[in-house]
Amino acid sequence: MIKREIKHFNIEQICRSGQCFRMEAMEKGRYRIIAGSRYLEIFQSGEICEFYCDDRAFENFWFDYFDLGRDYGACIEKINPRDTYLMQAAEFGSGIRILHQDMWEMIVTFLISQQNNIVRIRRCVQNICEAYGKVCVTEDGTVYYAFPEPEVLAQLDEDDLKACNLGYRSKYVVRTARAIADGEVDLDRISRLSYKKAKEELLKLFGVGDKVADCICLFALHHLEAFPRDTHMNQVMEKHYKRGFPNRRYKGMQGIMQQYIFHYELFGKQKE
Repeated sequence: MIKREIKHFNIEQICRSGQCFRMEAMEKGRYRIIAGSRYLEIFQSGEICEFYCDDRAFENFWFDYFDLGRDYGACIEKINPRDTYLMQAAEFGSGIRILHQDMWEMIVTFLISQQNNIVRIRRCVQNICEAYGKVCVTEDGTVYYAFPEPEVLAQLDEDDLKACNLGYRSKYVVRTARAIADGEVDLDRISRLSYKKAKEELLKLFGVGDKVADCICLFALHHLEAFPRDTHMNQVMEKHYKRGFPNRRYKGMQGIMQQYIFHYELFGKQKE
């Protein structure tokens, strides 16, 4: 077990922020995360976090996964104090971090996310993993399912994933899996590209539009300049940023600001 005091880290906020769909609450303060074929449990009380893994796993994987090397307080300090809306959003979601997730998993996840809600997305991802993922067992006997590889889903018929509640999105996932398995799409190459070029390549995938491409760039490739926008986010921009979001001021951290806004719109307004 690794114990750390971490500022601007709130596992509950991260869990419900809409960037990861294999993270869930187990009991008060305790969460579990499945990333690819890895499994982690976290217990948090205030700024004290307990990561139930060994030193090697923490340093080589989870430290980067949770972006623990970044000073999110410094990002918040750069917010224009006259922008009361963004100040409120950042204060409300100050424990959010941009996760550094697997690109293939994010491609599938955000193909599923189209015209969908967080609860249903979680269920769809779980269904796929249980149906096609490798069965894994932790040292204490906990059974979980790894995220299925592209080669596995590439063998399916285009409508097979409808059984996992994907609906019309089934063909998006299967066709993309085939493109990757056949070598038409090289994820390693895309991972080395700039944000602009990576997004251009992702837009070539069947079913991937601007918003999905930006989500993949932000949550997998960690291009923090990505700013995913759907219809709801466009409404927010029209209401609060009629002249456009101040990208120059927040250069290199636009995606962090987007997450503060997204989370605030989902949960902050309920408390007003």
